[in-house]
Amino acid sequence: MTETLFRRLWPAVLLAALQAGAAAGAAAGRPKVAVYIRAYEVREMKDPAWLESRWKTVSDRLKVDKVYIETHRDTLMPDRETVLAVKRFFESRGVETAGGITLTLNERNRFKTFCYTRPDLRRKTADIVSFTAGLFDEVILDDFFFTNCKCPSCVRAKGKRSWSRFRLDLMEEVSRNLILKSAKAANPRVKMVIKYPNWYEHFHALGYNLKAQPPIFDGIYTGTETRDPAITQQHLQPYESYLIFRYLENVKPGANLGGWVDTGAIRDMDRYAEQIWLTLFAKAPEITLFDFRQMLRPIAPALRASWQGGGTSFDFDAMTAPFRGPDGTWPKEIPMALAAQHALSAVEGTLGLLGNPVGVKSYRPYHSTGEDFLHNFIGMCGVPMDLSPALPSGAGTLFLAETAAADPAVTDRIRERLTAGASVVITSGLLQALRDRGISDIVELDVTGKRTAASDFAAGWAPPVKSDKPVLLPQIAYRTNDSWEEVSFLSNGMGWPLLHEADYASGRLYVLAVPDNPADLYDLPAAVLNRIRQVLSGGLPVRMEGPSRVSLFLYDNGVCVAESFRDEPADIVLVGDGRFQSLVDAVSGSPVSGETRKDFRGRETGEKAFPVTLKPHSFRVFKCE
Repeated sequence: MTETLFRRLWPAVLLAALQAGAAAGAAAGRPKVAVYIRAYEVREMKDPAWLESRWKTVSDRLKVDKVYIETHRDTLMPDRETVLAVKRFFESRGVETAGGITLTLNERNRFKTFCYTRPDLRRKTADIVSFTAGLFDEVILDDFFFTNCKCPSCVRAKGKRSWSRFRLDLMEEVSRNLILKSAKAANPRVKMVIKYPNWYEHFHALGYNLKAQPPIFDGIYTGTETRDPAITQQHLQPYESYLIFRYLENVKPGANLGGWVDTGAIRDMDRYAEQIWLTLFAKAPEITLFDFRQMLRPIAPALRASWQGGGTSFDFDAMTAPFRGPDGTWPKEIPMALAAQHALSAVEGTLGLLGNPVGVKSYRPYHSTGEDFLHNFIGMCGVPMDLSPALPSGAGTLFLAETAAADPAVTDRIRERLTAGASVVITSGLLQALRDRGISDIVELDVTGKRTAASDFAAGWAPPVKSDKPVLLPQIAYRTNDSWEEVSFLSNGMGWPLLHEADYASGRLYVLAVPDNPADLYDLPAAVLNRIRQVLSGGLPVRMEGPSRVSLFLYDNGVCVAESFRDEPADIVLVGDGRFQSLVDAVSGSPVSGETRKDFRGRETGEKAFPVTLKPHSFRVFKCE
């Protein structure tokens, strides 16, 4: 079946075919690329000349396979004739189309959502969905399908329930009765897709129900936009662009249809590209670029300068060369569409090399909170993470943050894993949460409530090492010779556990002290991070050594990706556990020199170490053989 024929037959293609086609595209090295078009721009597209000229600006610079045509945002709804004309325009050019809905009353007013306890807005919701489903065989809900309303009507409906419980129940009911029922009545063939935003730790507080909604929707979509980690209110770490896709893939396996990025809140162009790369390293079969308007916007001069600084993965000269004047001068305006294509081109050649992602198993139950987004900070320290809403099975180390306390049986689950001979790493936050829930039956440890700012650290009998600045850490009290400090933090002649170990049955329990500011993990010396990585990565074939702000992605076919988010070159070491003897740069084919590790007695350990260097804000792909 040709690509053109496939697009013509799209209305009759089932979701399974969509998934298979998208996955095949990603495996071949190129994901499906979609652009979302807001209702505001759809309205402007009523003018064919406006649409033709803007589309030429985008399509001359970016290969677009699909567009999402929005029918509602902020009470704005383009008329039926306009939507159909836009749909025909793109389909006539071989571009796949789908519908989009944003259920906001006023996005600019702190994302004011619909009130789903008001009869008039419930009817309006059903009407919008029916209208859109009648025009498209696939419809995506943009990530405002939550409720932040606390109007008198909602206060009355809430009753004695918590806001989280009320909103979870409400939005499950709305999903079934207003969204899916209306959509299927208007078009039995329609595939309804719910896009989840990037703030997964807080979903339940606003009614996003990861337990109840994914089973009833035809597909889900993932917001992988992480933007700048400091200046945004969310302060999301870059690694989350990878982790959240993998997490939601574990929520609805095989039906997480893509990742979604935008150009917002970035201070340099590398940050935009990294979001795209990480989405695709997570094996998203499709990537949506938000939005048509943003693809048209010129790159701001300050962002252009960030590319021209040299040394990063972006080659500004190469990107702009086809668009310079005859005299070689820079174009006055470079639209973001070109930046998106440049980022996609940089990674496309590696995607076909990647197998299925693997990482340290971790468990975050539905509707849980605690040590917000900590798994992403661990990922930024070079530990590949695999986060799931269900307790992972199988061998290997299990990592549990405070969120695991939402499982009332988590202490028993820890005990079962230890009894079976596994290693379990828990955080100081989880230890504190379980102090009255039986954890002392495993080991007697106490989070004292006291904290120490430390700059000195010791791992075993190695000489102490210093951090560049103090790190504020919780003091954990233990019983001498019942459990042992693996890594200590020191201050004024005293020390406390940073990483602590206790034997239980056939297994080992580790406790990791988490700083008050989890970003302070990045300031830990490399020698300390190396020991933490060694414990967490038990059972994985490769681990990383070196500084923080470098991430490692592992795949089950022996391929690994190392990506640096640092502003300077990063010297790291990839350490194999003995399952392979050589490392090859998967892009260039050049072998990487390595040496066999020996212990302090000079005996070979079976591990092999391969030093590599990463340029600033760049990645390298390796094959383990």
